[in-house]
Parts: sequence; structure tokens; C-alpha cells
Amino acid sequence: MPNFTAGTSFTDGVTNDVTAAKLNALVADAVPTSSLALASTTGTISNFTSSTANITLGTIPTLTAGTTTSTNAVVTNGTITNLSTTLAGDFTISQGTGTLGTTGATAATYGTTSDIPRITVDAKGRITAASTVTNPVGFRNRIINGDMRIDQRRSGSSVTIASAVYTLDRWFADMSAASKYSVQRNAGSVTLPADYTNYLGVTSLSSYSVSASDYFTIQQYVEGYNFSDLGFGSASAKSITLSFWVRSSLTGTFGGAVSNGAQDRSYPFSYAISSANIWENKSITISGDQSGTWITDNGKGISVFFGLGVGSTYSGTAGAWSGSTFVSASGATSVVGTNGATFYITGVQLESGSTATEFERRPFGTELALCQRYFCKPASDGNSPIASGYFNSATSFRAVYQYPVTMRTSPTSITVGTVGNLFAQSSANYTASAITTILVSNQVCLLGVTVSGATGGQGGALLTQTADPVLIFSSEL
Repeated sequence: MPNFTAGTSFTDGVTNDVTAAKLNALVADAVPTSSLALASTTGTISNFTSSTANITLGTIPTLTAGTTTSTNAVVTNGTITNLSTTLAGDFTISQGTGTLGTTGATAATYGTTSDIPRITVDAKGRITAASTVTNPVGFRNRIINGDMRIDQRRSGSSVTIASAVYTLDRWFADMSAASKYSVQRNAGSVTLPADYTNYLGVTSLSSYSVSASDYFTIQQYVEGYNFSDLGFGSASAKSITLSFWVRSSLTGTFGGAVSNGAQDRSYPFSYAISSANIWENKSITISGDQSGTWITDNGKGISVFFGLGVGSTYSGTAGAWSGSTFVSASGATSVVGTNGATFYITGVQLESGSTATEFERRPFGTELALCQRYFCKPASDGNSPIASGYFNSATSFRAVYQYPVTMRTSPTSITVGTVGNLFAQSSANYTASAITTILVSNQVCLLGVTVSGATGGQGGALLTQTADPVLIFSSEL
């Protein structure tokens, strides 16, 4: 042992006080296994090898893992002031300082008054990813009646699509050949995904072979006012995400598209249905379109199509914007091609950003009011007053009907049902024989009702006698 003069052998019970020695090499065989106390506080053990070492008292001021090893070392009292080693669990000690291994997260503050933090945690409890999700207050989902609760026109009855027509509120059925499918709320009465109570159900009525120019779709037109903040048609166009629950008796690749109002900019998309008659949740992220003209007023802002069988003329490559009119993706499954095939959908959401969030559930009254901006009808449950007015002569009653909400435009379609189900009431009831619209705006409609035997100058009310809707107002896109 160079530089150590205390001797070359030791026995049990010997105590050696080394106050300033440097132990350059200490071999375990020369060290007693007990009762040896080294009192040095400034020395360095530069190369220490031992199969069994018991250190019961003292201080090791500098210990480097690369040159000091022991297969069975026990330290019962003392301090290691500088230690460098790598431990399991992505933790490193370097000269006494511990460092946790890095993850995929970037050091930052996440979340604002309008953004929600989105955190991913691994099995070790570490945050491995962090981002934010935009949460606009009050109107995250640009789709109206996406959970298919509102059905003002038919109240759950089925309609065969013999011409292009609105079905459930805000959902439009389009076709190139009549009577190839029907639409009904909750058709087939299947069990829904958790937290849903309604769905739009499509049933194929034949085995129709789709030609190149054919198209069969379910779609919703989103008003420009409800889409203008997304910046489409500009360099600041934001990505959007479409999500929905879908179930079909068929499996395979299905298609759809989003487009502008003029349908000269379109983005076909595809999604797979893996299992027949099982609800599956889908999510599709679409980059914002920086080209084309996108309406930002009360016209068609963006259209969302779900294909039920579309020919090659109106089908395009999925996943890219195009300057053509496409309503589905090439090669998509044709629902109308199989007689009796079903296609059910609910929970449709279109939102800003590249992440699908939980479906936005608005109160029923709120959702109904959103639908009534495009379609409404007076109460029709029998003897219900729908408007107030006055008799301007013995044969004429004028009444002002105020819509439940401000409509998108002055109604472009006013349907008059069975006139005899209306009567004007003052001191007596006077059954209507005819009804006309005198003035129409997007807030009120002045009605002229023909009666007989009334007294001019009296005030009165216009009432319905049955549940049959007599008046229907539409300003759909």
C-alpha cells in the first residue's frame, strides 16, 4: 500500500487513526471485516473493490460510481456528499444533484380563460404531453340538432325521400332518383350510445345500382354567421374537426364531404365501419381551406354531407381540398345498393380545432329555438290561440303572428293546411274559410282570415281547433 505507513496487515480489534493519508489502492483482503475505523475526513479512496464491505462510521466526501464498486456494500452511518449514478425510473444523480428524465411535454403554462388544458399522463405519473383545447363560450358545435332531438315536421314518423326534402330539423335529404330510401327518427328502435336518446335513421328501400351521376345524401347547411370566425377562404383559415356516432348493417369504407355554399370548393372524407350493427365513434380533422369564396352572412357558410350512395361524378379523393363539386369519397359503400340496409347517425359535431371534444349538449329549449330560426309552426294542440287581431269587417279578420324567434330571412315558404281548422274568436267563434298572408318579415306575419257573420271593429284571437298544423313557416338554407 503506497503512501500508507501504518503497517501492512490488520487483525480484528485494531484501530488505526489515519489523519492525512491518501489511500491510492485498498484491497479488500487486507482490510479486517470489523472494528476498523478510519478517522480520515479528507482522504480519497481512488479505487475501491470489495465483495463485502461494512462501513459503520465515517464520511466519504467524494464517491464516483465509475471507479468505486462493491457487490455487497452496507453503509449504516455516514454521509455521501457527492454521488454520480443512474437509477431506474429515468432518474439521474450527478455530483449530488438529482434530475428527472425528460418527457414529450414542453415547459410552459397551459390554459387561459378561453382554452382548456389537455394533459396526457403515463403509467409512471409523468406528464408526457400538454396542449390546449379552444372552448368558445356558448356555441362550440356549429351543427344544430346534432343529437337529432328535434323533429318539428313529423314527430318521429317516417318519410320516403321522393324529392329533396328536410327530414329531422336542419337535416336535408337529397337524391337523384326517387324513393330509394326513407328517413325516420329512431328508425328500428335500436339501443343508442350512452347519453343519447335519438338518432337519424336511414333505411334503403331497394337494391339500387348507383350510376356515375347519381347521388343520395343526408346533409346540413351551416349558416355563414355561425361559421365566419373560422376564416375559410383566407390565409388564417382554421382547422375543423367533424365527429359523430354511426351504425350500419353494412361494413366497409363510407364517405362524405364538406363544401362551401356554392359547392365549388369541397373536401371529401372517408371513415371505416368495422362491425355491422354496432355504434362506432368517428372523428375527422380537416385543414382550413385558404381558397374559394365562403359566405359569412345568413347564406350557406359550410355544408356537411354524408353519402348514402354517390356515383363517380360527385365523388373525389378523400383528404384533400378540391375545386370540384364532391359530396362523398371515391369508392365509398352504397347504402341504397342493398335492400333493407340501414344507416344510423347521431352526436354530429363540427368544431374549430384539430381535436374532437365531448359532444356539446345544449338545453332543449335552446336547441329548439336554434331550429326555429329556419322552420317553425304555431302550436296545434287544439283550441290554442296562435295570434291576436281584430275584425275589420263582418267577413275579414286580421291577425299578427309573431314567430318564436327571429327567422333567418322572411319566410320563403308559408304552408297553409286545413283552413277550416282555424277560427277567429271574439264574442263568438267564426270558422275560417280562407287565409292569406298580407305582410311578411323575418319577425312577424300579418294574416288575412276570411270569415262570415262577424262584427267589424271587435278585437279577437286566432285559434286552432285540432292538432293539425295549419300554418308552417320556413326560411331554410
